[in-house]
Amino acid sequence: MKFLKYLLFIVLGLVVIVLIVAAILPKDFHAGSEIVIKKPNQEVYDYVKLIRNQGNYDNWSRQDPNIERHYEGEDGTVGFTYTWKSKKVGDGKQVLTKLDEGKRVDMDLFFNGTGDANKSFMSTTPIDSTSTKVIWEIDGKMPYPFNIMSLFFDMNKDFDAGLSNLKEILEKQ
Repeated sequence: MKFLKYLLFIVLGLVVIVLIVAAILPKDFHAGSEIVIKKPNQEVYDYVKLIRNQGNYDNWSRQDPNIERHYEGEDGTVGFTYTWKSKKVGDGKQVLTKLDEGKRVDMDLFFNGTGDANKSFMSTTPIDSTSTKVIWEIDGKMPYPFNIMSLFFDMNKDFDAGLSNLKEILEKQ
């Protein structure tokens, strides 16, 4: 019985420590990556502005090929909405919020039913007539106490992998 009492105190102590650490950690996050793709800017932009194409290259779709996807609106236009459900990568919604033709695609992302939008974008910048620099970033908030995950999870790696996949796809075309 004494053993269970000590075990309970240890578990409660660990929970308190985790909650205190989470209270100290920032709730805001930023992640992203960039890559150069050997394709003309307009060709790259025309591909990334279509949200349906993200499932071909984003790392999360590759982690769960059984994602349930639903689309509303006309892809590549402001207001287009993509929702997903996944047992492996979670549920969410992505809304196309702004297009700057040939330059940038802005999106709001909502994860697991949260009401706060995480701001994401993909930009394309011509390096020359045959090469394009692509930047993909996100800024958002991770609610307490889930912000503790920032100690164990590097979202930048997912953006690196996604852009590498994008490069592979587009350079093969």
